[in-house]
Amino acid sequence: MLPNDKQIDALITDLSRARLARDAFNQYAPGDGDNAIRRANLRLYLKTMRTRAPTTLLVMEAPGYRGCRLTGLPVTSRKIMLEGVPALDIFGVEAGFRPVDDAGFEPFYREQSATIVWTTLAALKALPFIWNAFPFHPHKAGQPQSNRRPRRAEIELGASFLLRILEMWRFDTVIAVGNVAHETLVARGIDCRKVRHPAQGGKNDFVAGLKTHLSICA
Repeated sequence: MLPNDKQIDALITDLSRARLARDAFNQYAPGDGDNAIRRANLRLYLKTMRTRAPTTLLVMEAPGYRGCRLTGLPVTSRKIMLEGVPALDIFGVEAGFRPVDDAGFEPFYREQSATIVWTTLAALKALPFIWNAFPFHPHKAGQPQSNRRPRRAEIELGASFLLRILEMWRFDTVIAVGNVAHETLVARGIDCRKVRHPAQGGKNDFVAGLKTHLSICA
């Protein structure tokens, strides 16, 4: 069973209402035109995932300031969102995805992790559902153009949304990308496989791990 429009809208509404510490950014919060566009992008992504009905969930750590912080889409940079991933027939301006102005963030068009993830998936012709253990952007205090590891309380908050995704889609396979995602899933008794996060020199191990686990799922 897949989610209906009401369930998708309720999820996005609850994301927008999440209360965060000052060193975390809610890219879906109300009262901001850019965030309204990000909510629309996320809604379109979730509806696309409903149509495509993937059987694998890829759980990442958290949005980065060059990627989901700007687009509202898990591990997706402006470049990927706007130009699309033709091999997987997803994203692109023609599909309805829209950029935001986001003053001060104009130079950021690409994100390394997003590029690695989507290039690998395109090569494998695999389209899993992607989500973050903490779905908001954690940054260093006073430095919105930075990233940090989510704290325990943030992981607890994020887990509530992750569990909703798992209930709404009912995946056959769950793959954790990195330690935060893996610890979050294991702590909640969710069976999963683990691959290394592609950041900080982890590209080769990530690609190899994903190839192995996705071939097992096929």
